[in-house]
Amino acid sequence: MELRQLRYFVTLAEELHFGRAAAREHIVQSALSQQIQRLERELGVRLLDRSTHHVDLTPAGMAFLVEARQILDHVGRAGQAARNAVTSAPTLRAGIIDAGYDTMPKILRELQRTHPDITIHQVEAGTPEQYRQLADGRLDIAIGYALQAPAEVSSKLIRLDPLGVLVPDGHRFAEPDGVPVAALADELLLLGEEEQTPELNHFVITLCRAAGFAPTLYEGTVQSSRAAADLVLQHRCVHCVPSSFRTSNRPGTTWRPLIEPATHYPWSLLWHQDNPSPHIATVIDRAQHLAERLGWLEPISPATGPTPVGEAPSVVSPTARASTIRPIPER
Repeated sequence: MELRQLRYFVTLAEELHFGRAAAREHIVQSALSQQIQRLERELGVRLLDRSTHHVDLTPAGMAFLVEARQILDHVGRAGQAARNAVTSAPTLRAGIIDAGYDTMPKILRELQRTHPDITIHQVEAGTPEQYRQLADGRLDIAIGYALQAPAEVSSKLIRLDPLGVLVPDGHRFAEPDGVPVAALADELLLLGEEEQTPELNHFVITLCRAAGFAPTLYEGTVQSSRAAADLVLQHRCVHCVPSSFRTSNRPGTTWRPLIEPATHYPWSLLWHQDNPSPHIATVIDRAQHLAERLGWLEPISPATGPTPVGEAPSVVSPTARASTIRPIPER
C-alpha cells in the first residue's frame, strides 16, 4: 500500500467524482482509477460503488476513509517535525523527475560548485507530485512544463530541449541525421509513466496529431528511464524523449532528433509564489548562467520566439530545416 493511493482515495471520497478527483491530483482519470483498483485488490474489499454517473462509498470505504485521513495527517506532521529540526541549516529542497533526465541535476551541480554552503536535498518525483510538494512547502524548487503548472506556481523557462526518438541500434531510424515526426506513424511508441511525466506525454501526442496521425502507443508502463531503455533494446518499441534523457547514451541504443518540424520541449524551473526561501533566486541565477553557457535557449529565434502557449508544441530551429538530412530507409 502506498501513501499516494491513500491520498487518491481520500480525494475521491471527498469529490465522489473520478474526473474532479483526478484534476485535483494533477493526474489523468485512468491513472486514478488504476490506483484505486490496486488498493481495493490489496485490501480485498470494495471501497466504492461505481455506476456510469455516480460514485458512493461502501461501508468498508467509509471505515477506511477515517483511518486513511489519520495516516496522512500523521505523515504530514512527521515531515513537518523533521523539517523544523533543521530550519537553521541553509538547505534547498529540489525536485527531480527521473534520474534519466539531466537538466535539474546539472543545475544543482552548478549551484553546489558556486555555493558549497547550501545543502541540497533532492526529491525524485513525477511532476504531479512535485506540484503537491511545492504547494505544501516540502519542495522549494522543481522542474517541469510551465503550461500545466497550477496558478500559484511561478516559473522560469530554462531549456528548450530537442525532442527525439530512442531506438535500438540497427533500427531504420538509427542511420539518418533526423527523423520526421510523420515517420512515427508506423512505429509502436513508448511514452513515459503517466504519473511521472504526464505533460511530456501530452506534448508528444499533440505533436503527432498536429502531423496528421494518432500515434500507436505501447500498452505497457515503465517505472524508470532504465526500464524504458530496456524495452527499446528488446526491439519492442521506440521511445520519444528529449535529448536530456541521459540513458540515450546507453550502449545498444541510438537517439535521433525529430525534424519536420524540429521540436523542442520547454523545461521551466517551478516554485510556489509564496515560498520564502532565499535560495530560489540563487538557483534561478545559476540556472540562467548555465543555460547561457550551454546554449539551452538558443533554439528560440528572436524574430519568432517560442510557440505561443496552447498552440502546437513545436519550436522550430531555422538551421534544422536548412540542413541536409539523409533519408530514412523503408521498413
